[in-house]
Amino acid sequence: MSSRILIVEDEPQIADFLLRGLQEEGYTVERAADGPTAWTMLQSGQWDLVLLDWWLPGEDGIDVLRKFRALDRSTPVLFLTARDAVSHRVEGLDAGADDYLAKPFAFSELTARVRALLRRPEQHSGLVLSYRDIRADLGSQKATRDGSSLDLTAKEFSLLCLFLQNPGKILTRTRIFDTVWGDTFDGLSNTIEVHIKELRRKLEQFGHRVIHTRRNRGYLLEDTEP
Repeated sequence: MSSRILIVEDEPQIADFLLRGLQEEGYTVERAADGPTAWTMLQSGQWDLVLLDWWLPGEDGIDVLRKFRALDRSTPVLFLTARDAVSHRVEGLDAGADDYLAKPFAFSELTARVRALLRRPEQHSGLVLSYRDIRADLGSQKATRDGSSLDLTAKEFSLLCLFLQNPGKILTRTRIFDTVWGDTFDGLSNTIEVHIKELRRKLEQFGHRVIHTRRNRGYLLEDTEP
């Protein structure tokens, strides 16, 4: 099966050039033309590589990347952008990009970087987030506590990963909603409470409570048991 590549690019001519060129190289390629569409496709599909523009309608690529990395630490992302200052490269890489290619670029260089990034998955497939006896395997998208499997929905798994990446840190409802749901938090929805309640229930089948509420502040993952 050919590798699946998502191109996130709002310029039609550039997007068409990339689509046709990569398809001719034998890849399966799809495109998102704006930030919100990209975020939806990143959550709903399994991708081997993401080519991501920085400037996008609706939501910048850098913001999309930060949210994506909170959910998926393994899928390689290549930034394609006209922002080629050193500070921009550093910001993109710090946000989670695996590589950075400034426009304009030669297609031969792009394909070389694509091949290099697609050779990496084996290095990331075993990446596991953990805290005490809780583990989340980003490759298999499975989680366990004390060796017992947790039957989590996709959103519950994403929520758990966010906590595992920030142990001991208070996560506000706004940050949780923005990262896991990719939308603006309206302050009235009980979506977060419902999902955290269910995640707690599943975790506490195999141990004491580790996700705590901090009134008027948010939630945190912390082992307070002796």
